[in-house]
Amino acid sequence: FVDKNLRYHGLIQAFSRTNRIYDATKTFGNIVTFRDLEKATIDAITLFGDSNTKNVVLEKSYKEYLEGFTDIATGEARRGYVEVVKELNERFPNPDEIVKEKDKKEFAKLFGEYLRVENILQNYDEFNHLKAIQGIDINNPEAIEEFKKTHFVTDEDIVAMQKIELLKDRTVQDYRSTYNDIRDWLRREKKGKESEESTIDWDDVVFEVDLLKSQEINLDYILELIFENNKKTKDKDTLITEIRRVIRASVGNRAKESLVVDFINETDLDTLQDKANVIDSFFAYAQRKQKAEASELITEENLNEEEAKRYITASLKREYASENGTELNALLPKMSPLNPQYLTKKQSVFQKLVSFVEKFKGVGGQL
Repeated sequence: FVDKNLRYHGLIQAFSRTNRIYDATKTFGNIVTFRDLEKATIDAITLFGDSNTKNVVLEKSYKEYLEGFTDIATGEARRGYVEVVKELNERFPNPDEIVKEKDKKEFAKLFGEYLRVENILQNYDEFNHLKAIQGIDINNPEAIEEFKKTHFVTDEDIVAMQKIELLKDRTVQDYRSTYNDIRDWLRREKKGKESEESTIDWDDVVFEVDLLKSQEINLDYILELIFENNKKTKDKDTLITEIRRVIRASVGNRAKESLVVDFINETDLDTLQDKANVIDSFFAYAQRKQKAEASELITEENLNEEEAKRYITASLKREYASENGTELNALLPKMSPLNPQYLTKKQSVFQKLVSFVEKFKGVGGQL
C-alpha cells in the first residue's frame, strides 16, 4: 500500500520489493496506491530503462484484454481472450484429433496465445469473478445474492459475465496435455531425419513453459484426487483415465505417470481411510519401486554399483541428471573411450538415468 509521492529510485525500490516472486505460489505482487503515481512510475522506469516505457509498463484495461486492442508501440492488433477461446473451440474441439504436423504447430501457437492472455487476465478481479461464477447455480437466487455480496458485483455484472464463454477446466486440462505432448514430440522426433524431411518451420513457435509451471499442480494434489475419485467411481479403469488426464497436463509430473498408475493398480485403495493415508502409502510404494528399479538398471547395464548409486543419489537430490564432471564416466562398464561403442553406451545409459531421475525425484528414500 502506497500513500506517499514516491519518485525515481525510491519508487523503483518500493515496487521491486513488492514484486519479488516465490515459486508458483507468488508469481507477482499487488501494489495499491492512494496517490496518482502513473506519471512518476513512467518517469522512473524511463530514467532507468528506455523511452518506450509507457507502452510496456502500463497494462491495458480488463475489457481490452478480454476483447482485443491495438498495440500503440507496434501498431499490431492483439486478439482478446474471447476471440482466442472461440477459435480454440471451433478449430480444436477434440485435441486427440491433432495428428498432422501442420495442425500441431497451429494448435501450439494458438494455445500459447491463450496462455499468455489468460496469464495477464489473472491479475484482474473481474476475471476471477468470471471464473468463480462458473461454479454458481444461476437459477438459485440465494446463491446469486451470496455471490454478489462476496464479490461486490451487480445484477448487470452477472448478466455481462454470462455472455462470456470460458474454457471448461476439463478442456483446459486436455489442451495442456496436448500442448505438453507436442512439445515433447518436437524435442524427441525433430532430432532425427524427420527434421530434414519436414517442410514446417517451427522457429516462430515459443512454448510457454513458465506459464504452464506458474499454474502447476503438485503431486500431493494428484494423490488427493485419487482418494476423492475412488470414493465416487470404485472403478480403477475410470479412475486411471481421469488421473492420466491430470498428470499429462502437468509439466513437472508427466514422468511419474507410470509410477502413479502402477500404484493405483497394485494398491487396494478402499483400505486407505483418508487423503493422508493415500499420500503416505504412495511414497512408501514409490520408494520401494525406486530401490528395485535402480538395482535393475545397474544390473541390466552392468554398471559400477557403488558409483552408480552415488551418482543416482546426487542426481535425485538436485532433481536432474548431469553429464558434467567424471561421475557419469565412473559408473559405466569397463570400456576404452576409444572403443566405437563407448559413446553410444554412455548416451544410452545417460538417457535411462535421466528418465529414472525424472520419474523418482521428490519421492525420498534410500537406494
